Amino acid sequence: MEDATKSAASDTPDTPDRAPAGGTSADDIAHNLRVRIQNRELAPGEWLREARLCTEFGVGRSIVRRALRTLSEDGLIELEENRGARVSATTVEEVFDLYEVRAALYGLSARFACLRGSPAKITHMLALIDRLLAEAETGAPSAQIIETSEAIFSEMAETASPDAQRMIESVRRKTRFHYSYIALALNEGGGPFDYWRQVRAALMARDADKASEAARKILYYMQKEVSRMMLAHGPGNHADLRGARSEKAGESRA
Repeated sequence: MEDATKSAASDTPDTPDRAPAGGTSADDIAHNLRVRIQNRELAPGEWLREARLCTEFGVGRSIVRRALRTLSEDGLIELEENRGARVSATTVEEVFDLYEVRAALYGLSARFACLRGSPAKITHMLALIDRLLAEAETGAPSAQIIETSEAIFSEMAETASPDAQRMIESVRRKTRFHYSYIALALNEGGGPFDYWRQVRAALMARDADKASEAARKILYYMQKEVSRMMLAHGPGNHADLRGARSEKAGESRA
């Protein structure tokens, strides 16, 4: 596996393989690269050269390799033997399937929240949903709304078993594509907020079936919008998507 992440360059700096105390870790590097990939700063097909990453982050090759393996497990990059790592070109079908799995897991989390959540936890979830709805009403940035929705689902997931929590986190990482933010920002309907109101009512009533159904519908909404954007613009046309988002933001400020 290590051979798969070697670059052709031989000028890798002589940096230690272990990060110093308080230094940059493999998780730090993976997070940094993940954000850049999701923001389309690193385009599909772009090579991530090990030597360059070592220099950029000031770490040794083993730390970079661990970070690249994490991104590979997330499906964000591909490791090619004797060539290195490059950013994946994700297909519509792959994103569609991941959202299908995510919808099932989030529906399960909402069910468990109703069945197992303490009164204090339910109250906290209701407050987060109220915050999300207020953000939507006041025209908060789409990224902020997405972050609040992720916080709500994190609260729900805490009521699931450890195995279920690990599955949810794995699928969540793989579906946090920047398309989600763009789809929400550009959608004229304003997002799946009616479904969030249904989730809120179901949590208050401890109605596990209705909570599960409404939570799945939120993810199905995102699945539809992300797929629509990818089909309309193509996975590689990131400049078009960013331009459309900028135009939308300009209209909102006008």
